[in-house]
Amino acid sequence: MNSGHTALTPVPLYFRADGAGAPLLLLHGGPGAHHDYLYPQMLALAEHYRVITYDQRGGGQSKTDDPAPITWRTQVDDLAAVIGEFGLREGLTLVGYSWGALLAMLYAVQTTVDPALPKPSRLVLISPAPITRAWRDQFEANLAERGRSETIAALRAELAASGLRETDPTAYRQRGFELSVAGYFADPRKATALTPFRVTGKVQQSVWQSLGDFDLTASLRAVQVPTLVIHGKDDPIPLASAEAAAEALGAELVVLDACGHVPYVERPEPLFAAIERFLAQRGVR
Repeated sequence: MNSGHTALTPVPLYFRADGAGAPLLLLHGGPGAHHDYLYPQMLALAEHYRVITYDQRGGGQSKTDDPAPITWRTQVDDLAAVIGEFGLREGLTLVGYSWGALLAMLYAVQTTVDPALPKPSRLVLISPAPITRAWRDQFEANLAERGRSETIAALRAELAASGLRETDPTAYRQRGFELSVAGYFADPRKATALTPFRVTGKVQQSVWQSLGDFDLTASLRAVQVPTLVIHGKDDPIPLASAEAAAEALGAELVVLDACGHVPYVERPEPLFAAIERFLAQRGVR
């Protein structure tokens, strides 16, 4: 692994690079999160490719004292700077997860109106965040409903009665994190395999606010880039959003059964098989 901070972005951004081979630029979710929770599972890609990722501005090890709000355009501009710094202008492969997939789409849309931006050669969109405000509202309602499910309520009651708060505070906090993300999983028990992370709330809020009443459906039609969309059938993000994104992009859509929002934990084998097949078909090795 090679890691450090970027030198050519407006603020230093923490990065790490793993593996060897054709480069993939991996974009984490959030906004306001950091790359750590994609690992160790996503390191499976580093067995065949050079995987470069970075903590997006405002999260993880890329915190900033700049009081200016961080917007979707801030993140797009940072992404363009990272692409330039790592020499990825030619043959660019963007692999985005959740919000990172939406960031990849926002960036790709901007390349259709700004010829100075390096155009991606291919996109891999994993569990993409909703492409409209209406679908985002539906996602939030779905997630809230799951949080009230009998299964998760029983797991919370089990934790409360465990005595871990007093006997093992570290284990108690870990279990609390797992329950906080359990609604993202088709099987809430699989949340135990997710690396804990934190979201910087003010960054998350400012980015979503900057998008306003967004709808990317029409603008995605201008993106002429080979694309793979992968979505869990039981993802709280509506499948209809992923289907609409795939249709607008002319993309291949892979729907994973028995899978929620975190396929690299829930269904890693078919996830990585689909990605490797897609890239191999386009000469990325």
